[in-house]
Amino acid sequence: MDPYLEGSLWMGVHAQLSAEIARQLAPKLRPRYLALMTERFVMEIQDSVSITTASLYPDVGVVEAWPVPSGGDQAVVATAPLHLRTVMPTPVPHLTVEIRDAAERRLVTAIEVLSLTNKRGEGRDEYLTKRQRILLGSAHLLEIDLLRSGQRVPMREKLPDAPYFVFLSRAEKRPLTEVWPIALHESLPTVPVPLLPEDPDAPLDLQAAFTTVYNSVGYDLAVDYTHPPEIPLSGRAAAWAKDLLR
Repeated sequence: MDPYLEGSLWMGVHAQLSAEIARQLAPKLRPRYLALMTERFVMEIQDSVSITTASLYPDVGVVEAWPVPSGGDQAVVATAPLHLRTVMPTPVPHLTVEIRDAAERRLVTAIEVLSLTNKRGEGRDEYLTKRQRILLGSAHLLEIDLLRSGQRVPMREKLPDAPYFVFLSRAEKRPLTEVWPIALHESLPTVPVPLLPEDPDAPLDLQAAFTTVYNSVGYDLAVDYTHPPEIPLSGRAAAWAKDLLR
């Protein structure tokens, strides 16, 4: 994983990586299964919006005075002295790779590449509601969390100290969840994608998918590696990244 992609570039990475996962799995699943992309939108209000005195009050304000009525009890309508932009919710797209059987289109496995909206605020609440529906059903759930920021998916036991995780909840083994902690210096793993009971798991090479996206989009040209990443590294991770970049 490249920690430089965890910031403002992540939504593009999220979309491209989800599409590449579907492309990688499709030939391994046919003709019995389909790897389909589904999209939904979550409304998000950024919690990092900065409001300063300068944004509230102009340096100079010129307001035209309305004439006062000559008589009667008519109320004087005040002119708004300021016109400021409010914070509007932004629709954030979320992509899911759904493995469905080709005959009946039943959902067999949902693959989620998590975004920051999945891990904070109302977007997290929306995602946890969707997640709960899957966990209470008969489909498997594979969650790929390549973001250090935000809250992890809820677990009964404490997760190890790692920057990235993959979680696999097999329908027949719940509540037990297979967990892959991933260190910054490690390659992303090849993980199993479970199917219907009579079929073996399909392998998903996450490192191959990520590297294909990185190279095909050209993220090496989009990232300025001479500066620290937007989501800072610390301690040994920062020292390791500095040595690697040098």
